[in-house]
Amino acid sequence: MERRDKQNYYLDLAEMVSQRGTCLRRLYGAVIVKNDEVIATGYVGAPRGRKNCTDLKVCIRQKLNIPRGERYELCRSVHAEANAIISAPRDKMIGSSLYLVGVEVSDGSYIKNANSCSMCKRMIINAGIETVYIRDSKNEYRTIAVSDWVEQDESLDGILGY
Repeated sequence: MERRDKQNYYLDLAEMVSQRGTCLRRLYGAVIVKNDEVIATGYVGAPRGRKNCTDLKVCIRQKLNIPRGERYELCRSVHAEANAIISAPRDKMIGSSLYLVGVEVSDGSYIKNANSCSMCKRMIINAGIETVYIRDSKNEYRTIAVSDWVEQDESLDGILGY
């Protein structure tokens, strides 16, 4: 049996973490790693103590036909990246990597062109995370240098979605 490469190993962990998500549309899982040590994990879900969309059986963004990548302030969930960052000590995040996997609830497929939303990008930048790996298929992923998000600031152009 061939040994799994490290990036896909951590993406596999993020995919497993996503299974705890409570979103009715998309499940994301995030894992923060530094020096081959898992620092924190996060998945999509309502803030502690609030009801999840799976409990309420309704997604307000879906109900209002809001396109993917827009109007996240209406979503009742905390994103996977944000939950992982909230759980991690700042000094451990500096120079770390974040592994992100998104899965469509409707059919279990990987989310096409998955990416962090603009709010999560800002948190990732401020957390000091250096690299983001995003799964495209079971064995393929993209590598993003967070410095690119600093240099290519979509908020200056008013770009919506991703």
